[in-house]
Order: sequence, then C-alpha cells, then structure tokens
Amino acid sequence: MKRTILSKLIEWKNNADKAPLLIEGGRQVGKTWLMQEFGKTAYNNVIYVNFDSADAERLKKIFEPDLNPKRIVEDLEFAFKQKISPTDTLIIFDEIQECNRALVSLKYFCEDAPQYNIVSAGSLLGVALHKNQSFPVGKTHTINLYPMTFTEFLDAIGEERLTEVINNLDFHRIAICKEEIIRNLKYYFYVGGMPRAVLEFIKTKNLNSVREIQMDILNGYKSDFSKHISAVSIPKTSMIWDSLPRQLAKENKRFLYKDMKSGARAAQFEDSLFWLERVGLVYKINRINVPMLPLIAYSQNEIFKLFTIDIGLLSAEANIEISAFTEPNNELFTHYKGSLTEQFVLQELKAANAHIPIYYWANERGIAELDFVIQFQNMIIPIEAKASTNTKARSLKFYMQQFNPQAAIRFSLTDYTKNKNLYDIPLYLISRFAEIIRQ
Repeated sequence: MKRTILSKLIEWKNNADKAPLLIEGGRQVGKTWLMQEFGKTAYNNVIYVNFDSADAERLKKIFEPDLNPKRIVEDLEFAFKQKISPTDTLIIFDEIQECNRALVSLKYFCEDAPQYNIVSAGSLLGVALHKNQSFPVGKTHTINLYPMTFTEFLDAIGEERLTEVINNLDFHRIAICKEEIIRNLKYYFYVGGMPRAVLEFIKTKNLNSVREIQMDILNGYKSDFSKHISAVSIPKTSMIWDSLPRQLAKENKRFLYKDMKSGARAAQFEDSLFWLERVGLVYKINRINVPMLPLIAYSQNEIFKLFTIDIGLLSAEANIEISAFTEPNNELFTHYKGSLTEQFVLQELKAANAHIPIYYWANERGIAELDFVIQFQNMIIPIEAKASTNTKARSLKFYMQQFNPQAAIRFSLTDYTKNKNLYDIPLYLISRFAEIIRQ
C-alpha cells in the first residue's frame, strides 16, 4: 500500500537540521507500517524498538542510567548487534508513550546528536502527555497520520489511473470515468481507510470479512478503555462512543448528552470526552455563530458535533450493509447518507491539511446551519456537504447572502463548476480543494 505522507518523511530525512520525528495518530491507522516502510525504502539499516512488546522491559533499561545519546546509541548497537550509521540507519521508537525516559531522550538527541535519524510514534501519546509525563517541547517535529484517504484507497485496490486523473484535476478524463470513481467511493464508504480493513478488501473482496476486521478494531478500542481509563470513567466513555452513530443520524447532528442518558450533564462526561479526543478516536467540531477571523475566538466550545475516526468504522457501528450503497433508494442509506457524507468530508479535510481550523456554523435562531466552516489562507470558507447530485442548499444560500464570503464550497456528486464565489466540487475531489480554490 502507498501512503502519501511518506513524501513528508523523505523531506524530513533530507533536512540537514532536523529534530527527531514524532508521528501521532489513533490506533490502527498504520503508524508502525509507515515507519517500517520508510526504513525499508530510505535507509540501509533499521533499528526497531517497540516499548509495548514482550521485550519491552529489557529495552527500557537502555534509558535508565542516563539520557546521553552517545551511550544510548552504543547500547542499542550492543542490544541489536548492529552498527548504527548516523546517516544511513533509521532508529524507530514505537509506542514511545510506554517509556517516558525514551520520550525525554528525544530532547537530548535534538540538542546533542542531531545527526541520528530517529522517528517515533505513540497511539495513546496524547493521553500519556497529560499524566505529568515530560515532553521535549520544541525538540521534535510532529506529524499526524490519519486513516487512508479515498485516493490512497484507490491506489491500494489497483486503481492508480483514477488517482492520477483526480490528482491532476483532469476534468475531461474525470468525466469519462466518473461512474467508476463513484462506484469505488461507495465501496470506500463501507470499507473506510483503516489499513487492516483495506488490506482484507484487497485480498478477499469479501465485504463480510472486511466487517469482521472492522468489528475487531472496534473491540480493540473498547479494550483500550478498560486498560487505560479509570474504572469509574469506562461506562461514561463507552456511552459517548456507542452514541456516535445515533447522534450523527439526527437531522440536527449537534451532540447532546441527554440523548445518551436522561438527565446527563456535560460535567459528568468531560474527562471521557477529553480522553477520546486525545487518543484520536473522535473529532470535536465546535459551533461558531460569528464567521470572523480568527475562528477560534468565536468558538462555542459547549456546542459541538462529534465525528469518529473513520467512515468505515462508522458504517460498521451503524450496522450499514453494503446493499445500502449499491441498491437504489435503499431506506437505510437514504436515512444515514448525510452522516456518512459529513464524516467523509471531515476525514478528507483533516488528511489534506491537519492544521486547518474546522468548525460548523449555525445562527442563533437556529433557522440555518452549515456542515463546516474552515479557516484557509486568511479566508473563512463555508462548506455544505451533499450525498447526491441534489445541490439545493438553503442554509448555504442564507449564509452567502448574510456574509458574502470570498469563497464557498458545496461538495456533492455533481460535476465541478464555479459560479462567482461558489465552487461546486465533487466529493471525490476534496483532497484537491486547495488547488481548485487557488486557480
């Protein structure tokens, strides 16, 4: 499989003045594979240290005497019976949150031994860093890894030619193969971007087997709840997690605690929601009612929508069968297609640029609401997401009349058009929205 983010790792390697690289992302998004693939393709030698393995306690001892990089490298050479070249050996610290001393050592590698190539990752790193563990602030370069995007999915299933026309914005050829792209998009809505699920789809083309993999991943997440959360918080965390399909199925997708349990209040669930956010299992999208820069200044933190990590896992949690995507006028898909479309748009936006501020907008009277509003290149861009070719968007029209944005986007299955400041962009071109806006 190919991951676009590999190019960023190559850029990091070629930077002479680089800090150790830290990869963050939820469990099962492919961090370990990415680091090992990077090692295979860009280095002659790899030292792989997994702090959550059977050998972890022995490896942790390497960091106990002191955090001198020279001594640590020598001990790694001794432990792995390999010579470490400063320029041609990749040192991987996987599940680094399990060894705080290794995490702190990154600071000293940055300051005293920047010639070594060190990449690390941690699935629960966001939580670990809020348990009074030290962090080498300003001494690492951090990137975020998300589930596989739609174009990565196309590459993985052998449809590189479709990826090429999408990446090149070749609208003539896109028109020729549009139905083929849409058919694969429906498969992506079911399979999603978790590498294990995609690999199963590639190997077997058996969608029931894909669903089994998805359920296994979901069960693994719930096991993490019991391993890493206090006993009193486990039920609350599970309630939030289990409620996501129901909350997103509503016409008004605002997350309401009372929809989980009668009388539930935000204060009871804050810690659980924080945990789910920090481990990358949910995305909290706050509301704004005043679209002005910077958007964060107008964020209403207590009013929000919650999305999950992956569209395929959302389909699995909601028990949506593949027939919902392939049969015309299927009631289940008709009921749930708006939720899946919004999830897809959010995932693609996150993967395209992890640092784009994303919110949603609603006016105070509640007569108009937009799926997303993003801050991009000093512009505030409203976004409407549609699951079909129906592009009627009353709320977007209302917003544009009220605020006259420099650019507005309507994602749907219609062909690309531009009418003044309104861009109609096909859902399968979300990854290229920045290039389209710049044209």
